[in-house]
Amino acid sequence: MPTLSLGFSTCPNDTFIFDAMVHHKIDTFGYHFDLIMGDVEELNQMALKSELDITKLSYHAYAYLWSQYAILNSGSALGKNNGPLLISKKKIYPDEIEHLKIAIPGVHTTANLLFSIAFPKATNKKEYLFSDIETAILDQEVDAGLIIHENRFTYLNKGLIKIVDLGEFWENSTHQTIPLGGIVVKRSLSNQTQVQINQMIRKSIEYAYANPSSATAFMKQYAQEMQEDIMKQHTDLYVNNFTFDLGQDGQKSIEMLYTKAFDLGLIPSLPQDVFVTPY
Repeated sequence: MPTLSLGFSTCPNDTFIFDAMVHHKIDTFGYHFDLIMGDVEELNQMALKSELDITKLSYHAYAYLWSQYAILNSGSALGKNNGPLLISKKKIYPDEIEHLKIAIPGVHTTANLLFSIAFPKATNKKEYLFSDIETAILDQEVDAGLIIHENRFTYLNKGLIKIVDLGEFWENSTHQTIPLGGIVVKRSLSNQTQVQINQMIRKSIEYAYANPSSATAFMKQYAQEMQEDIMKQHTDLYVNNFTFDLGQDGQKSIEMLYTKAFDLGLIPSLPQDVFVTPY
């Protein structure tokens, strides 16, 4: 039986999506998986070294990898009202942001790219694991921080405030869905294999929705925030119709992200022919 290396994050949306696939609750066409789980920036770095056959990836990181990987139409994190937030302990005005020291969840994260599109002059940044950014702000190691994932649901309880919603900025300026992360597959795999992987992911999502409690144990095993209500909010926010299939609207938003980033000199080239063809 062929084995493929598969990387995805420990966040509830990814464990929800992949539970049925990695535990063979659906037909996996005879494939087995060498599972690698980690923070999305860890996965970005592994993909940059071409270490994974299939992986969750920040769309920012993909701008450096499009010649090696293709984007699958299933499994992506896109949507509305679910973008990264810039938060702080105190009120900060937009014209002050470029002078701040800012915690980011990784250079190659889409959060960092969206922030750079919005505030290209704000370059004093420091990388942190995404789950440590709130503490870095509270400990005054930084002036502000970009938060992603489940921290969207916890920062208010820690006395922190929202300065800018980068997703809102993107939606208002482009009228497009927010593209955050996708599932990519090595171009060196056959087109048949790429299409089968896409089918598996879609069937895995369908299974998770048809059997709502099936993925709960897997989600709880890795979630940073163990409360079930937080996990459900997280999954409801990041798993949606675009996760089943990007469609033309999802693909258009991803292409626009790269066009804007390239025009601003934030990525080295404009990705071409990025999506897996269905046949």
